[in-house]
Amino acid sequence: MSEQARKTAEALEYLTGFGNEHSSEAVPGALPLGRNSPQRAALGLYAEQLSGSAFTEPRTHNRRSWLYRIRPSAAHPPFTRVDNGAVRTAPFTETVPDPNRLRWNPLPDPAPGTDFLAGLWTLGGNGDATQRTGMAVHLYSANADMTDRVFSDSDGELLIVPERGGLLLRTELGLLSAGPGEVALIPRGVRFRVELLDDDARGYVCENYGQPFELPNLGPIGANGLAAARDFRAPVAAYEDVERPTEVVNKFCGNLWSATYDHSPLDVVAWHGTHVPYVYDLRRFNVIGSISYDHPDPSIFTVLTAPTDTPGLAGVDFVVFAPRWLVGEDTFRPPYFHRNVMSEYMGLIEGAYDAKAEGFVPGGGSLHNMMSAHGPDRETFDRASAAELKPQKIDDGLAFMFETRWPITATAQAAGADHLQRGYDDVWQGLQRHFRA
Repeated sequence: MSEQARKTAEALEYLTGFGNEHSSEAVPGALPLGRNSPQRAALGLYAEQLSGSAFTEPRTHNRRSWLYRIRPSAAHPPFTRVDNGAVRTAPFTETVPDPNRLRWNPLPDPAPGTDFLAGLWTLGGNGDATQRTGMAVHLYSANADMTDRVFSDSDGELLIVPERGGLLLRTELGLLSAGPGEVALIPRGVRFRVELLDDDARGYVCENYGQPFELPNLGPIGANGLAAARDFRAPVAAYEDVERPTEVVNKFCGNLWSATYDHSPLDVVAWHGTHVPYVYDLRRFNVIGSISYDHPDPSIFTVLTAPTDTPGLAGVDFVVFAPRWLVGEDTFRPPYFHRNVMSEYMGLIEGAYDAKAEGFVPGGGSLHNMMSAHGPDRETFDRASAAELKPQKIDDGLAFMFETRWPITATAQAAGADHLQRGYDDVWQGLQRHFRA
């Protein structure tokens, strides 16, 4: 942990708003006005466009930012292949899709000196990164800063969900701080470095190969509710003018490639655009729920969605089960028994989850693939079936879900992991016959 990193994180300022055309400059006069690429950019900078979408995609979906940097990104030596470590990428072919319900304990603690990139461990995913479809579920466990190296992902955007320990994310466009209860989104191709705000850090990552995450449409809910656009925070410009060897690691079509620059590539002095990182506090999520009867479908808790060509069918949804009141009359209040055409990976940030009495712990996760039957365990069912139905505040846990249109195939390392719970099916044993004709 760096005390300087913690002080830096505490002093950060942000721009606000999801999907805005943001602009920022770390040095007055660095950002050109009235044009993107002047004949001579101010202060001797280089103008460079970073496109997160095709030029001709509709304006509402177009993602691009103009960067004004000390050196252009093109000035670098060749990249060479490096070991992928525990990172895997779609298509996932090491194993076959498994219809069984699976659950894991948290990742074991890493060896000393493990940074965020070295601590990435792929659980599984779907689709094909080279076709920009599907997603992957990763976990991370780290106890060291990324020193003199940065990372970028050409395969997709990264939604980082800290579970233990805070992160300082130094990106090309500025600095973000994210801790447990917050999420950070790093767009495709944006370079960043991770420093720890505590002795160690642990959490989850959703790698989205497809269309970028956006806020879901609200439909009959109206104009307000769920995640508010103004609660998303983007960085202000900050740059490094550092001339020393820096390793740049790029994830490209499933493999890691490395090049050693003679300078830090986090040298953007000014920028404007829509292809930007964000951080969001999940405690700001405005929960919508039933005030009469029945338990709403979990889609009502969607924070971000990555759309596909089929309306309403997401490549991946990010869903949060935030603190909320339960008031439904004559209602079984925990999540109901369910089989779903979508596949669900669920993680726990803190506390307990209201559908599982034990075994589902912070840092762990469960996978319920397409049409696998799941729901409350026996203890939760018995308790909820007999509970006095007075208004109840659920505020002792924070869980989330990555929900995706295709089955998630576990990696070989996840299917054979020591921290895979071999007796997960047992939580539903003892659900007895109560039928009376």
